[in-house]
Amino acid sequence: MTKSISELLDTAGVQAVAVVRGIEDGQLGQRTPCSEYDVRALVNHLAQVVVQFQALAAKRDSEFGETPDMVGGGADWRERFAEETRRLVEAWGEPGADEGTTGAMKFPARTVGHMVLGDLAVHAWDLARATGQAYAIEPVVLTELASAYEGLAPTARQAGVLGEPVAVPPDASEQDRLLGTLGRDPRWRP
Repeated sequence: MTKSISELLDTAGVQAVAVVRGIEDGQLGQRTPCSEYDVRALVNHLAQVVVQFQALAAKRDSEFGETPDMVGGGADWRERFAEETRRLVEAWGEPGADEGTTGAMKFPARTVGHMVLGDLAVHAWDLARATGQAYAIEPVVLTELASAYEGLAPTARQAGVLGEPVAVPPDASEQDRLLGTLGRDPRWRP
């Protein structure tokens, strides 16, 4: 049975929140596999994604202009991230959230849900890798993303949202294949 976007986000969100809670303040300046971001900037970016995709679930437009500084907003930033992630799951759990179209580009809502699911799961991997935490994308989320990004990756790459694919060995795990598809080197180390 196909899981709802809300159920998938709940699974990925639990993992992402655990990774964010595991980031020590002294690690905020460290590099990440997402080369344009250090840990602080990536947490802020991911928090912005989580908030903006709440609006998209409600069929409202999003605003991805300037990235707010959640991390610099006080000592409780980890719990604020957890709360916004909870709100994301709730927003996508509302009746009709994953039906029809959403956003200024009028993408199918389920496609938009896959976008935020990908950001949540893969940026959690980025943050975990950068901060030395163990992390494996939950199988149900991984399978959903692998299927979704077969079609999404070329368009996202053309739009400049994804980097070029990274070659992985033919016997690579499903997670490593997904990471490679999304422009991540699964062997990346800080």
